[in-house]
Amino acid sequence: MSIELTGADIVVRCLAEEGVEHVFGYPGGAVLYIYDAIFNQNKFQHILVRHEQAAIHAADAYSRSSQKVGVAIVTSGPGVTNAVTGLATAYMDSIPMVVISGQVPSHAIGQDAFQECDTVGITRPCVKHNFLVKDVKDLAETMKKAFYIAKTGRPGPVLVDIPKDITVQKCAFEYPKEIEMRSYKPVDKGHAGQIRKAVQLLMSAERPMIYTGGGAILADAAPELNKLVDRLGFPCTNTLMGLGGYKASSDKFVGMPGMHGTYEANMAMQHSDVLIAIGARFDDRVIGNPKHFATHPRKIIHIDIDPSSISKRVKVDIPIVGNVKDVLQELLAQLDAAEAAGSRPNATALTQWWKQINEWRGRECLKYPTSKEVIKPQSVVEKLWEVTKGDAFITSDVGQHQMWAAQYYRFDKPRRWINSGGLGTMGVGLPYAMGVQMANPGATVACITGEASIQMCIQELGTCKQYHLTPKIILLNNRFLGMVRQWQQIDYGSRYSESYMDSLPDFNKLVESYGHVGMKIEKPNDVEGALKEAFSMKDRLVFMNFITDQTENVWPMVKAGKGLTEMLLGSEDL
Repeated sequence: MSIELTGADIVVRCLAEEGVEHVFGYPGGAVLYIYDAIFNQNKFQHILVRHEQAAIHAADAYSRSSQKVGVAIVTSGPGVTNAVTGLATAYMDSIPMVVISGQVPSHAIGQDAFQECDTVGITRPCVKHNFLVKDVKDLAETMKKAFYIAKTGRPGPVLVDIPKDITVQKCAFEYPKEIEMRSYKPVDKGHAGQIRKAVQLLMSAERPMIYTGGGAILADAAPELNKLVDRLGFPCTNTLMGLGGYKASSDKFVGMPGMHGTYEANMAMQHSDVLIAIGARFDDRVIGNPKHFATHPRKIIHIDIDPSSISKRVKVDIPIVGNVKDVLQELLAQLDAAEAAGSRPNATALTQWWKQINEWRGRECLKYPTSKEVIKPQSVVEKLWEVTKGDAFITSDVGQHQMWAAQYYRFDKPRRWINSGGLGTMGVGLPYAMGVQMANPGATVACITGEASIQMCIQELGTCKQYHLTPKIILLNNRFLGMVRQWQQIDYGSRYSESYMDSLPDFNKLVESYGHVGMKIEKPNDVEGALKEAFSMKDRLVFMNFITDQTENVWPMVKAGKGLTEMLLGSEDL
């Protein structure tokens, strides 16, 4: 027999039915009935952030680092508009989330009521789907649909907008066990015939290349991917979003491709004769100019859950639509069959290909000048990798420090590298660290950030104190908007327009005022000791302010509009 509940109680019960354990949010008038229902339940913990943007970022990282659907609650009007950046960030990187937003009462919608905005209209371009609940009887089914849409197919954030009067109205509650949507039927299994063609093409390759992206991680396909690469013995590159999908410690890993990718990864991508793209989308930061990329004809196999991503920027020869994990399992099974029938990769050609790749590797494109006088930011990341034994969850903000983290922290496991790839959102690092720690209690969490990025959500130090969250903050402080300065140096005649940070806080005093531990490190010899000391303080948030070389740039670099192999390897190429 179903029971009568208010809309607010239905929201809370739906979250409990979905097994939600943590919700990030910030209360306001339109969601007060929901918050009253939260007060009266014990199925999940609510984390009160200091700004709605941080709630969405934290829920986003919670999802990225776990395999769960992140959940956040915001109020109407400015609560929603503050959440838009977080929604767009998650949408660009295909992260499954459900965001519940309050709305003014139904009768006031369209009347310019207090704290009213057109939530559905504003968020439509930056969510996978959104709903406006108009009848309390639809609420439970809408919540079920929201979770289903968020986590199936190509994942993404889904928003449910609930007017305040709906949260107080009552109806019988029953949570649907299954959901059927006529207009939404994502495909999981790849076409067996296409997979067979792919196997034949891979076996005939002389210069093969495996290129993987965030889709491989979102599909939890790292075990299958590692098995495939190790079995074929082909070179593999992981994009910024795909780092950790294939283990960086393997000699078959040639580094990250693209704008700040390695010389060997970019050259191998460009000169391969068979390229298999797995959960990647050939975006502008990876392949550069598509016309330049097309100058070397190659056969391309593309595996992706989203048919609209295939042949979007680069025409492919063998499209395979399906869940990456399912497709790779079938691909491995067909490889077994092909090998049983006597088919093998071309060993002689592969030996020659590796010889060429190792020549490119010999350029040592990630080598940087060391110094005894000033801290090199790259060395901090390398030391961090050593001190954490490569096993930490690393969140990052956006800029030079993000690229150095991607280049020098060698990820062997998926879901350990949490950063904003598609949208490139500054300010995510600290809330990401909060979400990661809530999803992975007891894990080692470090946030690599810059002095500009960290100030965008620095108020979340208060949230960390309240909920006993203890990430270690690695601030690579060069007193500049580093990536902006680098571009200004290279493309704008060294005219550093508004990129110098002229009035920084005393970070030690600031973090101590929040109740945390602050450190300032200015000498290269002190880097390792500071990191070891910080990570030994397991129950404290430690904020390490590393004063780094202001002149250091991220190399290699492919300038905007240039081709993948038109790389600048250092300042000598300027």
